[in-house]
Amino acid sequence: MGRDAEKTSPPVPSSELEQEEDDDCYLSDQEDDALEESVLHVLEDEHLEDCHWSASCVITKESLLAAQKEDLRKVMELLGLREHHARTLLIHYRWDVERIFELLDQKGRDSLFSEAGIPLQYTNNAGPTSSAEVTCNVCYDDVPPSCALEMDCGHSYCSDCWTEYFIVKINEGQSRRVRCMAPKCNAICDEAIIRKLVIARHPDIAERFERFLLESYIEDNDTVKWCPSTPHCGNAIRVKGDIYCEVECTCGCQFCFNCSLQTHSPCSCMMWELWIKKCHDESETVNWITVNTKPCPKCHKPVEKNGGCNLVACICGQAFCWLCGGATGRDHTWSSISGHSCGRFTNDQTKKTEQARRDLYRYMHYHNRYKAHTDSLKQEAKLKNEIQGKISISENKESKIKDYSWVINGLNRLFRSRRVLSYSYPFAFYMFGDEIFKDEMTPQERELKQNLFEDQQQQLEFNVERLSGFLEKDFQLFTDDEVMDTMKHVINLSNVVDRLCKQMYQCIENDLLYPLRTPHNIAPYKSKGLDRASELNISWDPAEQSSQSTKHSQEDEHRNQPASISLGKRTHELHGSSSGNRGDNRGHRSNKRDRVDANGGGDALFDLNVPAELVDKI
Repeated sequence: MGRDAEKTSPPVPSSELEQEEDDDCYLSDQEDDALEESVLHVLEDEHLEDCHWSASCVITKESLLAAQKEDLRKVMELLGLREHHARTLLIHYRWDVERIFELLDQKGRDSLFSEAGIPLQYTNNAGPTSSAEVTCNVCYDDVPPSCALEMDCGHSYCSDCWTEYFIVKINEGQSRRVRCMAPKCNAICDEAIIRKLVIARHPDIAERFERFLLESYIEDNDTVKWCPSTPHCGNAIRVKGDIYCEVECTCGCQFCFNCSLQTHSPCSCMMWELWIKKCHDESETVNWITVNTKPCPKCHKPVEKNGGCNLVACICGQAFCWLCGGATGRDHTWSSISGHSCGRFTNDQTKKTEQARRDLYRYMHYHNRYKAHTDSLKQEAKLKNEIQGKISISENKESKIKDYSWVINGLNRLFRSRRVLSYSYPFAFYMFGDEIFKDEMTPQERELKQNLFEDQQQQLEFNVERLSGFLEKDFQLFTDDEVMDTMKHVINLSNVVDRLCKQMYQCIENDLLYPLRTPHNIAPYKSKGLDRASELNISWDPAEQSSQSTKHSQEDEHRNQPASISLGKRTHELHGSSSGNRGDNRGHRSNKRDRVDANGGGDALFDLNVPAELVDKI
C-alpha cells in the first residue's frame, strides 16, 4: 500500500475485491512499518490534505471588527485612501481585495474610483470657508457656515437637511452606501459625517447604522457567510480559495459554503435543492394517484379499485367503468357494456400513464437506496459508544495489543464513505434523468456513463458493507490472533473504501460533469473528513489606524508581515489564494481536476494509525 501504488492503481474489479479477504488484506511487517513511517512523516510535516482547494476560518462577534479592519488596512495602504473611501470601494466590490487589486491594473485608478462612488478630487468637507451665510438648495434657508457641511464631492447643504436625509436612508436599509443628495451625483457620503449628525439626534438609529456597516463585511462579502446553525451560534465562516466546499463551524454545524444547505457532496447544489424539494412536495403522490386511481366522472375525485370487477362505484354514488372511465348509463350498465370504448387503444392516455409509472418506479428506486444508507448511517452512529466500551475492555485485559486506534479510524472512514454513498443516489437520479441534462447527452452516451458510474458505486457499496460488518464484531472477546486478523481487514478495507471514494469523485468530475455545457460544481472529497474551521487569528490595534497617515515605517512593516489565519496547525497567508491554479473563484471553476491530485498521492494512509487522541482534530 505504498504511495506509488496509491497514485496509479486502476479501479478494482469486484471479483478481485471479493478475494481480498484472503489476499489483499494481509499486511507484511515491511508494509506495516512503511505505513507507520508514512503516517509519522505526514504528522511531522503538519500536512493538511487538500489545503490547496480552500482554507476556512471562523469569524466570531469579537473578531468581526478585526477581520473588517484588516481588509480595510490593505486597501488603505495600497491606494492611499481614507477609511471611509476604502470601505466604499470594498463594499462596491463585495469585499474582494484581490479583485480590487486586479481591476486596479486593468481599469486604472480613476475608473476604479468613479464606479465605486469615490470622488477623484477630495475636499476637506469642513464646510465653506467664507463668513457669509450659505443658502441650502434643499430647504432654501440661509444658514451660517458652521451649520453647513460639504461632502468630498463638493456639494454643500445645511446640517439639518443632511441629517434628515441620512435618517431616511438608514431606515430604508441603504446605510452601507448613502449617496450624495445632489442630483446625478454618484459619490458616497462620509460615514464619519453620517455618524456625527445622526447620533446627535437619534442615537438608536446611529447604533443601527454602525451595525449595518459592521455586518456589511458578511452580508456583502462573497467569501464570508453566516453559519446556518439553529439556534444561530453567531459565527460566520470565511473561505479563501474555492467557494465550492463543505466546512464545519466550531459549533459543530457542517454545511455547504456555496448554498448554505447541509453537506451534500457529490450532489451539486442544484441537484440537492431539487432532491429536497422532490422529497417534500407532492409530485410523487400525484404520480402514485395517476398510476393507481381513476377520476370519478361525476365528482372527479380519485378512486382506487379494491376488487376484481371493472365496473366500480365512487363514494358519491356514481358507477363507472374502470377500463375506460366512462359513467354507466343506458349502453354502459352493470349488466351490459355494449358500445363502450374500453377495447379501443388511446395512445396519449396510455403513454401518460406508463410514463408516470416509470417515473414513480425510478424515483422509488433511488429514494429507497438513499434512505437505506441514510438510516444505516444513523444506526452506525450509535456504534461509537459501543466501540469505546469494547476498546476499554480490550485494553484492560491481558493482551499484547494495546493500540486500538485503528477501530476508531475505521469507524470514521465508514461514516464518511457511507455519507458519500448515500448522496450518490440523488446525484445519479438527476445525472442520468431528464430533469437537468436531457439535451446534453445522447441515449447511448447516457447509458455508457451510467454503467461506468454504477459499476463504481456498486464496488463502493460492497466494500462499505464489508467494513461495517467487521466493525460490528465483538473483538473484545477475540484472541490476539483474531484481533490482528480483524485489524488487517479493517485497515485494508478503509484503504480500499477511501480509494474507491476518490475514484468515484474523479469519475464524476472528469467523465460526467466536465464534458457538460452546463457547469455543475461539487465540493471535493476529503479523506479525513471536513476541515473544522479555526477561529480567526487577527489582532487589531485601534491606535494603528490613527497613526497610519504619518508613520510610514509602520505601514511598511505591515506590508512585510501580512495577517494570517490559523487552519489546524498550519498558517495560510491572507494575501494569496489557496486555490492554486484553479482559476477565479468568482465564476464557475473548472470541473476537471488533476488526476494525480484527485488520487491524493497516498494521503489515504494518513488517518489509519493516527493516535486516538488526534482523531477529533483531523
